[in-house]
Amino acid sequence: MQIPKLSSGCEVRSATAQDIWRIRKLVLYALLDPTQLRWTQFWVVEHQQEIIACGQLRHFAEAQELGSLVVASAWRGQGIGSFLTQWLIEQATSSLYIECLGDKLAEFYTPFGFVAVSWSDLPQSLKRKFALSALGQRLQLPVHFMHRPSKGITETS
Repeated sequence: MQIPKLSSGCEVRSATAQDIWRIRKLVLYALLDPTQLRWTQFWVVEHQQEIIACGQLRHFAEAQELGSLVVASAWRGQGIGSFLTQWLIEQATSSLYIECLGDKLAEFYTPFGFVAVSWSDLPQSLKRKFALSALGQRLQLPVHFMHRPSKGITETS
């Protein structure tokens, strides 16, 4: 998969404490879960001092979760989400998991090496975090749990 480069004038950087309200605004406008937003776990894409995208790597006992990935609506369709996803994958220090609501979102992550996993395959620490989504899955909502092994780690079943 060819990852696009960032547009001219855009840069990726780790978030600072001053960014939290701009991050919260992006997350809320995207109708994502606004809880567990810790600026220390976020990376942002900035253009002319405006945060146009964000994503975080949440740390759990046995894994990391790629979450809260949002691109501002005016910047969508330019490869920023793909760039930031690949950037977060490269920053990860352990196996990555994501939860996706909707088939389209799950399809977005597949080319990055994420594969669908069942509830029983999730680490215990993520089962607690994804409990509400698991209920939605049992109610036939299109919830997907996905996993991507960390680089350099060979995992066996």
